[in-house]
Amino acid sequence: MTEEVRKIVEILKEKPFRRETTTISFHSLGPEQIIQLTNDVLAQFDSVHSGDIREEAPDARAGRFLTALKNLKYTPPSNDVSSFRQAIVLGDKDVYRSILYYLLTNFEALKTRAYLARFLVKLHLPPEFTQDLSDTQMQDAWQNYQELQERFANCHRDYVELKKQSHGTGEIRNDVTTMEEEKENLTKRVARVRNKIETIPNKDEVLAIAQSMRKEKERAEDLKLRIQQQRRQMQLSEQRLQTLRQSLQEAKHSGANSGPESIISRMEEDNRVNKYLIEEKLPKELKNRKKILQSLQQVARNPAVTQNDLDLIDSDVQKLNAQINELVEKRMVRNHPTKDKLTLYRQQASILQHKKETLSETVQEKQEELKNFEEEMRVKRQHFAETGGEVLSGDNFKKYVSKVRVKNAQYKQLRTQLSEFKAEHGVLSRTEQVLKQKHEHLLKSLKTKETKFGITGFRETQDELEKVSSKKSELDNVKHKTLDDMSMSVQRLNAVIQDKRQELAPQIRELRPLRQKNQELTQDWEEKKKRYDGILAGLESNRSQLEKTVAGLREICHENESRYFYLKSMNKIIEVQLDRANKELRNYMAATGADKQKSYRDVYNKKIQEQENKAKALREQQKRVRENQDQNQRQMEVWCDLDKILQCKLECMKDMQV
Repeated sequence: MTEEVRKIVEILKEKPFRRETTTISFHSLGPEQIIQLTNDVLAQFDSVHSGDIREEAPDARAGRFLTALKNLKYTPPSNDVSSFRQAIVLGDKDVYRSILYYLLTNFEALKTRAYLARFLVKLHLPPEFTQDLSDTQMQDAWQNYQELQERFANCHRDYVELKKQSHGTGEIRNDVTTMEEEKENLTKRVARVRNKIETIPNKDEVLAIAQSMRKEKERAEDLKLRIQQQRRQMQLSEQRLQTLRQSLQEAKHSGANSGPESIISRMEEDNRVNKYLIEEKLPKELKNRKKILQSLQQVARNPAVTQNDLDLIDSDVQKLNAQINELVEKRMVRNHPTKDKLTLYRQQASILQHKKETLSETVQEKQEELKNFEEEMRVKRQHFAETGGEVLSGDNFKKYVSKVRVKNAQYKQLRTQLSEFKAEHGVLSRTEQVLKQKHEHLLKSLKTKETKFGITGFRETQDELEKVSSKKSELDNVKHKTLDDMSMSVQRLNAVIQDKRQELAPQIRELRPLRQKNQELTQDWEEKKKRYDGILAGLESNRSQLEKTVAGLREICHENESRYFYLKSMNKIIEVQLDRANKELRNYMAATGADKQKSYRDVYNKKIQEQENKAKALREQQKRVRENQDQNQRQMEVWCDLDKILQCKLECMKDMQV
């Protein structure tokens, strides 16, 4: 609690509130003051809440607060709406403290939510206006209103995304400057390269060779992309083949474990369960709902219930309970177990009926769980097939373990070879460094000789020509190899596909009669499913209508309850104020000294007299101070001069001692 208050006080000191509040002053706030503080905080979200709370009725203010908190997604600490509304009206400090903590700690997010709520919260219109199809003008206006709300939501979403993705002007300027610098560097490099090419005698031949090399590189990249596409298609075809094999194995397994009779028996059992749910369980639930609805409608039609009416109803209920107990006792005496031979069978039938209902509920729950598990298993199998995996059985798992052991031995052997290669790599790298140093020394001497004889750059151009010719030959070899590899891979794929077709031919022949049976059963199932869906749609439409009416009645009931509790609380407040006024009047009008007590009027008059006496004494003291101000000022100056003289003497004495 203290942590919440400390956080509230800290936020109130910052912008945009700027309130000099402390924890002590916050704890000392009264109901009206804390309500006004909450109203000022809500005014920062929406200017509708600005103003003085004393100019507004408590009921209207409570409704306004509840609507604003609902739009800001505030959840009260307790689920009792009536008590929460009563606390809002009375200014309960704990409730308002939790509201302020929620509003101030989430200020920025709630500010955006309040802005959106002004446009996205739908108007509360009665359903008879929105569902009246005869009023076309009303329907068009309502549809236009919903479309505008949707457009506003989309525009705000796009605005937020653009705001996240947008960069600052400083970053754009930096990017522009870097791009200009890169452009200048590129122009300089192009100029240097052009000047360098102009000195080469066979410039056209070199450019043609470079152009052909670039084209060959592009062709090589294109061939690499095609190879990757072919490999990807091959992987996809292998994955499809694995999924088909798995589905074929599942079909074989299900066909081997269950024949047509078992499938038909399972379907008959499902039909029996569905028939019980449609003919017995759902009508009972619908009947109970109708009874509840009728009772709620009867309560809604009746006028407001007072305390006297409640007392009368309680007395009637007690009388009826007593009559029911008497009738039950008479029936028990009349229908004694020794006389009534059907009692035992009735009890057994009721027990069986109860068991049947519980089993139907468990069957529904298990069916839903089975559907969820099947969907989850399907998703996992699909994901497993997409990643290229395969579910291993017992023999396959043993083979996999043996392969892993062989690969582990190979891994250890290759790791030893790798360590040897690393040692040899160290020796070769050192040799390479030595040779590079010698090569650099020879290049320097060669450059000096070229400058001496006037043939600068001859070696570099010769090396570039040799590199171009070697790369061209390598590309030709790679091109031939890739074409040969592609033709070989296509032949292998065709052979594998032909083998798989031959393997799957007998399985497909076995699968054809099963497919025919499956089609017959699915047709029967679809017919029954259509009938079931029709009945279910009718029940769902009736249920939705009943739910709408029940929701409307509940809302009316909640409004009446809130109105009742509000009037009750206001009545208590008025009674307390009336008692206080009567007590004050009795104390003031009391004649004798024994009966007369100090009234608030006497107490406040006494305090006013004391404060006036204190003010009079302070004014006289102020007058004396003003009269003696000049004399006291002169005396203070004399004492200051005397202090300076003594300080000077003290310093002189210290100097003489030194």
